[in-house]
Amino acid sequence: MARISQILADRDLYSVERSQTVFEVASRMAALHVGAILVLEGGSLCGIFSERDLMLRVVLAGRDPRTVPVGEVMTPNPTSVDESAPAEEAMEIMHQNNCRHLPVLRQGQVAGMVSMRDLMRLELEDKTSELEHMRSYIQSTC
Repeated sequence: MARISQILADRDLYSVERSQTVFEVASRMAALHVGAILVLEGGSLCGIFSERDLMLRVVLAGRDPRTVPVGEVMTPNPTSVDESAPAEEAMEIMHQNNCRHLPVLRQGQVAGMVSMRDLMRLELEDKTSELEHMRSYIQSTC
């Protein structure tokens, strides 16, 4: 399977600052069509904010998204993975931590984020390619 860096190759880094309101962050997430976004403070990773955080820590808690800073309701200090890691390692980290989004670091700095969907798509591409090779081999031997 591929390395995490291959998934991030053609991807922009989406992030927000911890002082932004939940409303601002949710609006940005909607515009970008993403379910989670990295939260930075002074350029360093301090958290991640997801749709799950929005539902549990804002909506169900009865907090006003227009006034609550995302830093108060984000998931702080998220587990991350280095971009040089194989995709299987990212999958295992996600499984162990029961999460669907994983920040990616490059030499200790934020490089992006991968989702379980990214990893599943990569796995499907690998399996499809493997199947095509097997079919080709079988047809060439018959």
